[in-house]
Amino acid sequence: MRVNCVGAIVVDGDRLLLVRRGRPPGQGLWSLPGGRVEPGESDEAALRREVREETGLLVEPGPFVGVVDRPGPGGVVYDIRDYRATVTGGVLAAGDDAADVRWCPLPDLVRLPLSEGLLDALAAWGITDRPTGSRSTG
Repeated sequence: MRVNCVGAIVVDGDRLLLVRRGRPPGQGLWSLPGGRVEPGESDEAALRREVREETGLLVEPGPFVGVVDRPGPGGVVYDIRDYRATVTGGVLAAGDDAADVRWCPLPDLVRLPLSEGLLDALAAWGITDRPTGSRSTG
């Protein structure tokens, strides 16, 4: 079974907005804010809702960046479509299923326990450089 999801790539200068997952899958790992697209909901509406629920921030969805597939429990595959987004308001605070939320300097991403494949995807999409010898944690 495939589950449609969205993720927000929110960059402010040299910082990326990240959430620490408070529940499976990926509990305890840092990732992009995002989640499931509800039935009848557009990707843009889902992105706005998920970012608001997880971070307290209001965003304006921007261009599509790329897609990743991530395995989930019971044979589920999460089809995650990632979009750029720009903060338009709100107050940064962890909410919903986020255990924590923060702005992370792009060079510091290699030091965090990130969701599997996140660093590779961000580098492939030109969001961040991937230093030689760095590793993606999962």
